[in-house]
Amino acid sequence: MAHTPPNRIRVPVERAIRECRLYVQGKQYPGQANYATALKDIEALSDGTSKDFVLVDLEEPSEEQMTKVAQRYDVDELIVEDAVNAHQRAKLERYEDQLFTVVRSVRYAGNKDLVDRRDIIQTGEVQMVIGRKFIIVVSHGTDLPNPERRLEQAPELRSKGPLSIAWAITDYLVDEYTRIAEALEDRVDGLEEEVFTLGAEFDIENIYVLKREILEMRHAIDPLIPALRALIDNHKDLTSKQIRAFFRDVLDHAMLAKDKVDSFDERLTSLIHAGSAIISLRQNQDMRTISAVVGMAAAPTMIAGVYGMNFENMPELQWHYAYYVCLAAMVGVVVLMWWWFKRNNWL
Repeated sequence: MAHTPPNRIRVPVERAIRECRLYVQGKQYPGQANYATALKDIEALSDGTSKDFVLVDLEEPSEEQMTKVAQRYDVDELIVEDAVNAHQRAKLERYEDQLFTVVRSVRYAGNKDLVDRRDIIQTGEVQMVIGRKFIIVVSHGTDLPNPERRLEQAPELRSKGPLSIAWAITDYLVDEYTRIAEALEDRVDGLEEEVFTLGAEFDIENIYVLKREILEMRHAIDPLIPALRALIDNHKDLTSKQIRAFFRDVLDHAMLAKDKVDSFDERLTSLIHAGSAIISLRQNQDMRTISAVVGMAAAPTMIAGVYGMNFENMPELQWHYAYYVCLAAMVGVVVLMWWWFKRNNWL
């Protein structure tokens, strides 16, 4: 049982509950329920022929709040610890007749500048404790829509119990993966055009920033694939054939998003190599141009330096046209060198 220090303000559980709903005969019962009495209420309303259940939706609960909810629904203490501490990988675990699943949420801030904005891909976390008569949803840094909107697209799932809510939430989050992958494709295409357009200017830091953020998205998606497979293949005593079919569709969408994100990662790696090579070539060209300019300046400097020495026996010092000949020689050497450098693409 969680212990609260004496000097700490106790926050009631209700502050963390976004909603508590009863689902009776596949329909959402009107009004909010009390989390503490919801299981008794569902028993009183159920006729025993349908999979009626309770939905408890929590937002970033404290350990004390989560412990109180867990005690009411007989949730394992290990689940409580994971539910309070975010930063979990996507996973699926079983505790007797309960399933605990974690799905990472992804949000794309694509309208921000890549250099100024270091969190283009923002991730959150949704944890679900699924029992035979209840589902507890715990969200961290994630805004979830009403699952009723998803269930309207699959009314046949309404009578399948708490896993119908788990499907609705997971399907929404995976659809977000697909939508963000399509948006990222436009970003990657734009970077490729910048890098491979002849003479175009590009900032290689943009590629590094986007690659780092895509890696963050990969960390959210990749572990979800085996978790969904485990749900479909390993827990048939808790899942109906129809539920497994719907989760199999979610798995297909997740794999599609994973393939796209993996391809973006590979394309960005190639862009980094290509961009580095282009920058190196440009630097070499700049160095050649600088060397050519220095060489063109060196010739007249050398001539001026020779005739600036204070020797008495220099034949040209007494010549009437010596000054003009030296200037002409300087200009001629510079022009000749300019022509030669230009011909060899140094300028």
